[in-house]
Amino acid sequence: MEWFSAENIVAVLTAVLGVLASVGVLWYERRVPRRKRIGYRVQMDTPIGSDAGQARANVRLGLFDETPDMSDATLVLLRIENDGSQSITRGDYTGPDEQLHGLVVGFSERRVRGIAVTHSPGADHLMDHFTPAAGLRGTGSLIRLPRVPLNRGEHFKLLVLLTGGRVGSPIRVTGGIRDGEVTPNKAARPDEKPPLFGRAARFITVALTVCVVTLAAIILVRDDTPPPIGCARGELTLTGSTAFEPVLQELAVKYGKACEGATVTVDAHGSTAGIRELAERGAGAGRSGSPALVALSDGPKPSGFPQLRENRVAVSLFRLVVNDRVPLKNLTRDTVRRIYRGDVRNWKEVGGPDLPVLLVSRDANSGTREVFQRRVLGRNEPAQSSRDCTTKDDPQAPVIRCELDSTEQVLATVGRLPGAIGYSELRSGTRPAGAHQLAIDGTTPSVDTIGTSSYPYREIEYAYTYGSPPADSLASSFLAYLSRGSGQDVVRTHGHLPCATPQGLRICGED
Repeated sequence: MEWFSAENIVAVLTAVLGVLASVGVLWYERRVPRRKRIGYRVQMDTPIGSDAGQARANVRLGLFDETPDMSDATLVLLRIENDGSQSITRGDYTGPDEQLHGLVVGFSERRVRGIAVTHSPGADHLMDHFTPAAGLRGTGSLIRLPRVPLNRGEHFKLLVLLTGGRVGSPIRVTGGIRDGEVTPNKAARPDEKPPLFGRAARFITVALTVCVVTLAAIILVRDDTPPPIGCARGELTLTGSTAFEPVLQELAVKYGKACEGATVTVDAHGSTAGIRELAERGAGAGRSGSPALVALSDGPKPSGFPQLRENRVAVSLFRLVVNDRVPLKNLTRDTVRRIYRGDVRNWKEVGGPDLPVLLVSRDANSGTREVFQRRVLGRNEPAQSSRDCTTKDDPQAPVIRCELDSTEQVLATVGRLPGAIGYSELRSGTRPAGAHQLAIDGTTPSVDTIGTSSYPYREIEYAYTYGSPPADSLASSFLAYLSRGSGQDVVRTHGHLPCATPQGLRICGED
């Protein structure tokens, strides 16, 4: 089902995660507001003595240099803060001394020599609690702190002068908080900012961000081309024109991806052969209906097939190509006719190099050949005189002329054999290896100028069905897709002009 697309699944997961996060925050606010927390962290621990054992160079002046028993002195700046969700009162502290002391700071291996207390901005009232009478003590390696009430986000700092130990020796704050905890903070934060998010909050934030980024990436890279109108299921074969085959191949793949349950196969082997196959299969189907077959033809069908219904889908442009050893860029239509009559046997006769003319043509089933004969030559091509395109099978033939089954074979052979000339559909933006395109009477094929150009080698591309297929059939749906929306874009990309465009309507209606 289309609902189970990747972007929909990610969107739903993001929404569910967002709801769960909201519910979790609400629960936390309702159920965990009594959670109290005092955090502490060491903001500075540095030597100020002259003892080389401290492993840091020091320069001492004044009082520091005049105190001989301070050679191993260190300074520690310790921040103690309320980073919980509730204020902490004097009664929230628990411990052996219920009247005075709240927290105890222990300095392993060091002795306390002096203490200075500072407070956070706007918290001058805290200083009233830091008195010996309130419980502030510094003895040995311990500092006993009074039961200081701290509002949410408030903090105080201890600047402690120590001797007798190394910088970096353990520092620990102990004590009890009712319905709470005393714990070290791992990350340093500026005094003006609240504590960082907890692990759960960070996880939710990262998860939501990943979901949103993934959803955005899917939206950016996905194909927003709307599916064909009236998608149909089943199997359909496209046959006929090899000139139009690249268009059909691309459209078949795109239609199959957009329409679930539809399989479109391309089996092109010439316009005339495709029309005959359609007529035979339609006649064999009898009353069972139109066969799942659409035949594309370069130009109108031959007479004698009244059951076939036409759909004009595009104006196709064709081109003459010549081997690169022939540097000519333009031929008049009269010169082209003389070449294909056998009147011109060597390219030097028309201003080219001393190379024999080799005609590389398509077989009798080719619509490209039929258009060339009708639109450019005004007559049929001469008979085939060679099977390998290099030696004459008929010694009486004026020039070598061979017939091949596909456009690819024609282009490859013209590019390989010096002096060879052939024809193919335009294939916009492509240049055959070893060959180049010729202008006719000074005009080159172009979709952009097809309405005003006198370029003769062009024809309407027809799509034929046997009778009128049902409106809900795959054949009808694919033909609609071929002539609309993204189908038109594909047609134009391959060097054809869609008949459904304003310019195409005029040309398809006139020809």
